[in-house]
Formats: sequence, C-alpha cells, structure tokens
Amino acid sequence: MQRIQAISNQFNPTIPPPASNVTYPWVMKYPDFFPFEQIGNLKGKTVIISGGSRGIGLAIGIRAAKDGANVVILAKTVDPHPKLPGTIASACAEIEKAGGKALGIQCDIRFEKDIQAAVQKTVETFGGIDIVVNSASAISLTDTETTDMKKYDLMHSINTRGTYLMSKTCIPYLKKSSNPHILNLSPPLNMQSKWFAPHLAYTMAKYGMSMCVLGMSEEFKGQIGVNALWPRTSIATAAVQNVLGGDSMMQASRNVEIMADSAYVILTSCHKKTTGNFFIDDEVLASVGVKDFTKYRCDPKFSDSQLAPDFFI
Repeated sequence: MQRIQAISNQFNPTIPPPASNVTYPWVMKYPDFFPFEQIGNLKGKTVIISGGSRGIGLAIGIRAAKDGANVVILAKTVDPHPKLPGTIASACAEIEKAGGKALGIQCDIRFEKDIQAAVQKTVETFGGIDIVVNSASAISLTDTETTDMKKYDLMHSINTRGTYLMSKTCIPYLKKSSNPHILNLSPPLNMQSKWFAPHLAYTMAKYGMSMCVLGMSEEFKGQIGVNALWPRTSIATAAVQNVLGGDSMMQASRNVEIMADSAYVILTSCHKKTTGNFFIDDEVLASVGVKDFTKYRCDPKFSDSQLAPDFFI
C-alpha cells in the first residue's frame, strides 16, 4: 500500500464497512487498514530526533523512552523561549523520567557540520543509530507575494534540506541496524493545486520532505524502512497556538500523543514490509485495533466531527 498521490480514506459509499461492522467517526468511516508486522519493541534502540525539544518530536521520544530506548534530542533551544515551551535539558529530563536514556545536542540542521557532529556524538555514546525521526520544521502560511525570501530560505533549509541531510548522514549507521527506520513528519503527496495556492513556499518545503520518502524508500528498499506520518486533525503544538489559530484551534485539536502512538506502531514494524507509505495517524492506530480516539481530544467537549482537519488532508 504505497499511497503516493492521494489518501483513499474519505467517505466512499462504494467501499463496504469492515467485517466487524465497526464504523468510525468523521472522515475515518472506512479506514484504510495497513497490515503492520510488529517485530518487538524499542528497548535498547537508538532514536535520533530533529526538533525533539517540544511538540510531536518530543512526544515520539517519550513514547520510545517508555520501552527503554536511547533517545537523542537535536534542537536549538538551550535557554527558555518566551513563546515556545521546552529546552534541550527539559526534554532530556522528560525522556529519562519516562525510562529512557537521553542525549541532548544543540544542533542547527541547516548546517552540515552540526549534523555530522551530532551523529558522531550519537554513535560514540550509544554505538549506532536505529531510527531517524525528521520532526524539525519551519512554517509560514503566506502567499507568494507576501513570502519574503528569508522565510522561503528558512523553510527550505530546515524542512527539505535538513531532512535530506539528516537522513543522508545517518544512512551508513542505519544500514547496520536490525530494523532501521526513517520517519518524516510530512504530508501525503497530492498534486492538486488547492494544496499549493494558499501557501506555495510552505507546501513546496513540506512536500520536499515527502519527496525524500518517495525517493529513499525505493533507493533503500529492503535495507531501511522510509515512511511519512501526518495527522488527520490539527495537533495541539506551539505552531498551532502561535501561528495557526490560538486557543480556539487548540481546543479543536488532538493531542501530540496520537502522533507518538502511531509513530511507535510504524517504528516497531518490519522495515522491509513497511516502507514507502504516507501514513495518517488515526489510520495507523485503527490498523492495530484502536477504535476509540476519545483520549486524544484536547477538549472532551468537542466531538470527533467538530475537530479541525489538517489543511493537507
């Protein structure tokens, strides 16, 4: 199931419901199930996460830490930021509290020397790398005329170039792992103009991350599992709070744990059989038997049908 051009998970009356007659709320009425083959947990595995000091990246790290994983946090934030929660130190503390071993490294993924030094430090500390999570991202939802080139360069340097460079630098070590994975937090590739027109520069930068999945999954087929993961709904992160919609959008969002739990399913599956996919968070969980997504709502007063959909879905 290599969903490259579009996600076939919308209401479709021609598709019969699951055999159990279970129905799912909102647009996941008939989920697109994926046959994950789970092959153990993440105990002792080394997971390196860009943008791991807060939000979805940190949540994925904490979920891995619950198994006893080694979690490497790459981020820029050393001192507390007035508008952004979390620092490298606070993220490492949360990883260790959850049961993992943490290594925090100040790193700007726009710079090759920073990434090379971070990867070398990771290998020196933990002996190798099993999983790469490309979470770091920059966002500016501006149209063509109002996007200045500084913002354009920032988004492409972090999102596309940073993802490519992180993956490229880690690949020699991933090839030595028994179940290596690269997971990019990027949307499904859908070449309809409506996804480009409102914020062309941002879409290009995020789709660059997804194109890494498209190319690397084929280039390293049988050697490394390379997939993308994207949320169906808005996720309660600093970007949503500060850029997309403030408190009202946060209320209509799901929490970061849905992305962490779905990432865990992907990263504990067989790398040879789970590769080249553009996964949606709740479809991943539905594939392994999750039927109730209530716990992922930020505000329990909101029904699933009232949640804000992500703008790439």
